[in-house]
Amino acid sequence: MITILLVEDNEMNRDMLSRRLLRRGYAVLTAVDGESGVDMARSARPQLILMDVGLPNIDGLEATRRLKGDTRTKDIPVIVLTAHAMSGDRTQAIEAGGDDYDIKPVEIERLAAKIQTLLGREPQ
Repeated sequence: MITILLVEDNEMNRDMLSRRLLRRGYAVLTAVDGESGVDMARSARPQLILMDVGLPNIDGLEATRRLKGDTRTKDIPVIVLTAHAMSGDRTQAIEAGGDDYDIKPVEIERLAAKIQTLLGREPQ
């Protein structure tokens, strides 16, 4: 079973997205801030990470930089998620090491296609 780590501080967003991913057959781990997300990625080694930008402690861009700078986690694909969708956000996410970028509110079909692409599988 493919495991996705969802790093999201907003409880409603975390719950909604977790349920949608579970229905699609993924195992889901969650973290509520950037620091615990980095720690969990290092210990659990998920196949993919969904990283919110606006997180407490360390933000999602810095957490992504740390993950991509660590030999244990650098190959785990990261999709950076943000509600702000300002011009330049995608560039910042990619420069931080994100493999892809998506906006909130999450459109699950679009996000699922990105997940499948990064995992090297056809969309379900």
